[in-house]
Amino acid sequence: MGELPTVKQKQRLLAHANGASLGEVNNTVSLPNQAGFWKKLAAYSGPGVLVAVGYMDPGNWITSIQGGAQFGYTLLSIILISSLIAMLLQSMSAKLGIVTGMDLAQATRQATSKPAAFILWILTELAIMATDIAEVIGGAVALQLLFKIPLLVGVLITTLDVLLLLLLTKVGFRKIEAIVATLIATIFIVFLYEVLLSSPSIGPLLSGFIPSPEIATNNGMLLIALGIVGATVMPHNLYLHSSLVQTRQFKRDEQGKREAIKFATIDSNIQLSIAFIINCLLLVLGAAMFFGTTSDLGRFTDLYNALSDNAIVGAIASPLLSTLFAVALLASGQNSTITGTLSGQIVMEGFIQMKIPTWLRRIITRLLAVIPVVICVVMFGGRENAVEQLLLYTQVFLSVQLPFAIIPLALFTSDKRLMGPFANRSWVKYTAWIIAVILSVLNVFLIYGTFAGIG
Repeated sequence: MGELPTVKQKQRLLAHANGASLGEVNNTVSLPNQAGFWKKLAAYSGPGVLVAVGYMDPGNWITSIQGGAQFGYTLLSIILISSLIAMLLQSMSAKLGIVTGMDLAQATRQATSKPAAFILWILTELAIMATDIAEVIGGAVALQLLFKIPLLVGVLITTLDVLLLLLLTKVGFRKIEAIVATLIATIFIVFLYEVLLSSPSIGPLLSGFIPSPEIATNNGMLLIALGIVGATVMPHNLYLHSSLVQTRQFKRDEQGKREAIKFATIDSNIQLSIAFIINCLLLVLGAAMFFGTTSDLGRFTDLYNALSDNAIVGAIASPLLSTLFAVALLASGQNSTITGTLSGQIVMEGFIQMKIPTWLRRIITRLLAVIPVVICVVMFGGRENAVEQLLLYTQVFLSVQLPFAIIPLALFTSDKRLMGPFANRSWVKYTAWIIAVILSVLNVFLIYGTFAGIG
């Protein structure tokens, strides 16, 4: 006879059988009893870390640094506005998961027909695949820059990331959160060091947080601004967050839910503030080092080379700066890989209620992202400009899918029949709808601008 299952194993089996979101980790992270504020916050912290990864992935890098290189500090205001929008949307996502016990995909499936849910699943999977493609490209380029590994080989190596995730799930979900936090810290330290070396102008930097009318009138600036917004607010994060908050063992009564919402929101806002700082560092790096010298920074390799070129960045140029940039890029790619595979699991189970073995689902999710990159590398002989052009198109996919995540989220969290006393207050409801409309319109312009070549 085998050993009897532990209490934690029984909880996982029950959650999986009941169709809970991320059943194998749902309601498995214990919380301290009779603890103070900081101890409780530490226990609730983690989901915000995994969510924040999507706001500083390789897809953000080129857009932010190009914005600084071309227009100085002016677009810092766009990063600020985007981050405030992200904080509101992610808090709504966390609240949905805590109050209803459903993630956004499950709630959408319950409110729609099977055919509609299937179409939404396909769209969401495309968005997750697009996100994962950006991480594959970022990781492969970083491996090439650091170790001179051919791009195709680097792409294939990134498929092994999924094996790392499978291993990590065996040692506990908190370990995953800790590793991701460490990688985020690596990215933060690298860019803080590089920005400090670049000695940015503090006055223009601070004034950059004040929105400028020029952003709306300068077509080139407007397109970069739209790109920053499109790369900052990620649709898969709304599905992810509504699921991850359910990993905590909070009491499922009104008081327990209220406390869980409070700490989940604080956790999310802290981590998104860190993501905001990192995105600002990226733009400030572009402005301080490259504004007035070059704006030809369309590829990761361009940035890597520019950081060691005295003719561009002056006396501080060094191979160390370039190497640190590539290390941060690799860390970013690894981080987003973890959250991408988790998001794939959430939407597959939520929209179409398909349950397949965890290891198989994660391998499929990863392979779906790798195949387009491999085809691109083979067709274009590993030319980085072609591969990184694919990264640009992934941002368009994300833009297309965004309204299909924001609008249901606004609907569900404003519904008093579903949310009870936790339904959005009037100001939150109207703000959420204004955001949904504005982001939808802006993303149409972003898609048009990408293909029409505005500016």
